[in-house]
Amino acid sequence: MSATAEEKAHGSGSETSSTEQVEIYERPGGWRGLYYHTATQVCLVGFVCFMCPGMFNALTGLGAGGQVDATSSANANTALYSTFAFSAFFSGSVHNVLGPRLCLLIGTWGYSLYIASYLPHTRSNSATNIHPGAGDFVVVAGAVLGVCAALVWTAQGSLMMAYPTEAQKGTFIGYFWAIFNIGGVVGSAVAFGSNYNSTANKVGNGTYIVFLVLTLTGVVLPLFLADPYKMIRTDGTRVTPIRHPSWKTEFVSLFVALRTDPWIVLLFPMFFASNYFYTWQFNDYNGALFNIRTRGLNNFVYWTAQIFGSFFIGHFVLDLRRFRRRVRAFLGWSIVVVFVFAVHLWSYYYQMTYTRITDPPTAVKMDISDPGYPAHVWLMIFYGLLDSMWQTTAYWLMGAMSNDPAKLAVFTGFYKCFQSAGSAVVWRLDALQKPYMNIFISTWVLAAAGMICAFPLVYARVKDYTEMDDEALLARPNVERLPEASDRK
Repeated sequence: MSATAEEKAHGSGSETSSTEQVEIYERPGGWRGLYYHTATQVCLVGFVCFMCPGMFNALTGLGAGGQVDATSSANANTALYSTFAFSAFFSGSVHNVLGPRLCLLIGTWGYSLYIASYLPHTRSNSATNIHPGAGDFVVVAGAVLGVCAALVWTAQGSLMMAYPTEAQKGTFIGYFWAIFNIGGVVGSAVAFGSNYNSTANKVGNGTYIVFLVLTLTGVVLPLFLADPYKMIRTDGTRVTPIRHPSWKTEFVSLFVALRTDPWIVLLFPMFFASNYFYTWQFNDYNGALFNIRTRGLNNFVYWTAQIFGSFFIGHFVLDLRRFRRRVRAFLGWSIVVVFVFAVHLWSYYYQMTYTRITDPPTAVKMDISDPGYPAHVWLMIFYGLLDSMWQTTAYWLMGAMSNDPAKLAVFTGFYKCFQSAGSAVVWRLDALQKPYMNIFISTWVLAAAGMICAFPLVYARVKDYTEMDDEALLARPNVERLPEASDRK
């Protein structure tokens, strides 16, 4: 059975409702059909994020950006997520004017700059591995990356949620998340292999240079993305991007999205917590307890687990066709809640055994050969599973609220705004050397609160089909659609 026929048989294609007629288009065939396939384009976006955010994740996951002293890295992340939070609030509007390809082209440069800023650190032989003045460069690069990352993630989120049919959204998110996290896996493997015999508690120049080359490759990839107005979903419905006539109209769309769909506010706590837990995982657990080669291996298994976690919950739970969409929403929410409490109870047991005083940066760290290591690495694996299922569920819930690319871009901007605000807060707390236990408890509380606040939205807002009323931005006056592909020569 074809994808289109199967989706219609299950009644879960991209139809906006069971009572509305949707125009069906014929998809191109041959190599052109493969290139313009929505799965191909989502995978290509995944490779952009593989090369850029993936390398950033690999570097961050090492703890302290691969350095001995975590202060510069924490301050840089504070600057990064502060500018990210501010920029992301407006990035949906910017995206709807510039378009996804230009947003990705501009945004990816920030990742290369950020990784390059760590190179001066490795020229110093001091105990902290910080070259005079290099710390300020890293912080400034982090602030620039915050603006760039807002553009990258808004474009990514809009395309990833708009291209699949309603029956495919979890699977497509899983495709993207798997490819994106291969970037973290590859970067972690490079760090682990190049520092396997290192006696220092930091990575060398070669690791940063490899990361830099990979991010520069990612800068070129957006040029190969197809124009969204040419995209036709697998069920024959067209992805119809819109063009707003002015910046003013675009900024007004922020408030239109909130006014017409206020339920999105219930996801804000979930958004806020969605990167908050990285600080404890990477700096206060991985960076605090393990030496550099062990940190590299932990990072490798963490990002590998994300590949399986995202595809599991996306394909086998959120897109499980034997159940209605509302049932799948409750099932996905329940699985994430169980993981939140199970993983944090496990983490609490470890956190009680060390503090900043008992395990300073210069202390002898745990190695992969130590007898207690296997149990500790399993915690990193389960944190990777939790993170990927959390992010996949958040994207899927937003995708269940609308099929409008412009509205989804605004939602993604909200997501990244609050996500980055949470990150900025916790990275600053870490830079101020707040107790590990305080940071851990706040992480646990926010994760639990985020899921509790999301429950009313799952119960009252997620429907089995998306209605035309959900496409608020498409229905606005003074909004012009892009011309059909047949009209563009």
